[in-house]
Order: sequence, then C-alpha cells, then structure tokens
Amino acid sequence: MELLWLTEEEVRSLLTMDEAIAAVQKAFHDHGMGRVEMPPKSYLNFSRYSGDLRTMPAYLIEQDQAGVKIVNVHAANPERGLPTVMALIILNSPQTGAPLAVMGGTFITAMRTGAAGAVAARALARKDSRVAGMIGAGVQAKAQLLGLSRCFEIERVLIFDAQESRSRSLEQEGRQFLDCDYEIVSNSQQACRCDILVTTTPSRRPVVEDAWIMPGTHINAIGADAAGKQELSSTLTARARVVVDDMAQAVHSGEVNVPISQGLLSPEMIHAQIGEILAGKKPGRMSDDDITVFDSTGLAIQDVAVGHAVYKKALSIGKGLRLKA
Repeated sequence: MELLWLTEEEVRSLLTMDEAIAAVQKAFHDHGMGRVEMPPKSYLNFSRYSGDLRTMPAYLIEQDQAGVKIVNVHAANPERGLPTVMALIILNSPQTGAPLAVMGGTFITAMRTGAAGAVAARALARKDSRVAGMIGAGVQAKAQLLGLSRCFEIERVLIFDAQESRSRSLEQEGRQFLDCDYEIVSNSQQACRCDILVTTTPSRRPVVEDAWIMPGTHINAIGADAAGKQELSSTLTARARVVVDDMAQAVHSGEVNVPISQGLLSPEMIHAQIGEILAGKKPGRMSDDDITVFDSTGLAIQDVAVGHAVYKKALSIGKGLRLKA
C-alpha cells in the first residue's frame, strides 16, 4: 500500500477559503440529511499542562470519504513558541480501510472553522450585513474574517482583543484580503455595534452581554469547545434563535452548554442544526429583527471533507510525498 504525506506548508499552498467553504457546505448538508457517521469526540485531559488531546472520526457516506483528526488544545503553547491548536489528519478508504493520506491538520482546522462561520452567516445573517465585529483577534479570528469576506460586502470591521497588539496584527492581516475600514475598539461592548459578531475567545465567563446586542444581529460563537466554556451571556443565548453544528456535541461542549446547565435553555429550545437549514428541513432567519446565533463546536466531517479536497487537489498536480504504508 502507498499513502500520501502532505506537510502543513503543502496543505497551506493547496487550500483556498472558497474551496473550504464549498467542502464544509456539502458536509453540513449531508449531516442535515443524515448521511454521515460521526461518533462523539474523545478527550485525553492533560490537566497539569492545561491542555487536551482529541480524536475526531467521521464518515461521509454519500461522498465515500472517511478519516480521523487528532488535535490538541493547549492554551499556554504560545508562551512555548507553539500554536495553541495543532492537528494531524488521516484519510482512509471506506472500501478497504487502508490509509490514503496523512497531512498536517492545523491549517485545515483554522480554515474549516472559518468556512463554517461563513456558511452559517450566509444562511442566518441579514443579506445586507456590512459591519463585522470581532471579539478575539487570534488565528481563528483571521480565518473567520476571511470566510465572511468571501460571502458579504464587508465595509467596516470592529476589533477588540485584551491584547491590543493582537488587534493590530489582525487589522494588518485583514487588509491583505479585505479592503475596508478597520477600527480597533477599547472594549467588547463597542465591538457589538455590528451586523455580524464573531467571538473567538477561550473564555469561561461571558464576554458579550445581552443588552449590547441590537435586533437583527447575527453571532458566530466560535470559542466554546469544551464543557464550562461560555462567551455569550446565558440570557442572550436563551432569547436568540440558536443554530448549532451538531446537537449532541453542542449540548455537551458548545456555547449552549452553560445556559443548559443553568436551566435557562433546554435542547428543545434550540432552533436547528445548520445542516437541517441547508437541507431545507428548517427555516433560517425568520425576520430582519431576529437575533441569530451559530454555535460552532467543530465537527469531524468538516475536517474529513476539507482534507479530501486537499488530497484530491494534491493528486491532480503531483504534490506531496508518496510513502509505503
């Protein structure tokens, strides 16, 4: 057997945001149609190092794509000169189980999450949305802004991060792909004066209060990916029209996990999974005054779908190193 090895640098050269959006859109649609197998994430908790390691398997039945991502989250890694999130993706043949490819998954993780935010905003935000607010200005904020720039005519970006240097870095990076007005604001509330709000923090207490959000706002809540994490106040989540990527995963570790534990929200109050909206099973935004929230926990189907797009492209142009399995 032979498999293809792709480094992070090669993956970066092969994947565009438009390709990631197309792959994630299809994966979400298949999820909404019940055409995927995706067991829950399994966790190894490294409590002494404030980190964890996760395995994320998935099978997209209709597309005949399967694989698993192994990914860590270590909040202190930047102090060690390492990314907070690092990942490896293995693709397998559903027919034989043989490994097809092994590739760096760190860039794919950032891009597929940015693509998910773009797909959700396209389905849930007002079509005339022009102002984006960013709370958190790290790697994922850039990917989210890049995704939004492919789907909306963004005219202004408001940026807040506890470290002003990160806000300025996001502005500089954003100007490379999005020519518009940028404003670095001094607090989270000011960043909420927008049409589409993106939160990408690791917070365990709300960084967005209910009273700050105007009617018609769409929120991509990206940061909560483990039990106890929360970026939006529970009263805001309870009154918004909430759409999750996957119900079982979100209830356990998404933005909705804390308000559910507090009794302010129940799974029955969650409007839909994003795939159900894309498949036409449930409606998206109901009015211009709706406050909509996309609770993104990150799904293995996104990694497998985007990984296969990279794999196919690499094969077509002869990229990567072929190894004996």
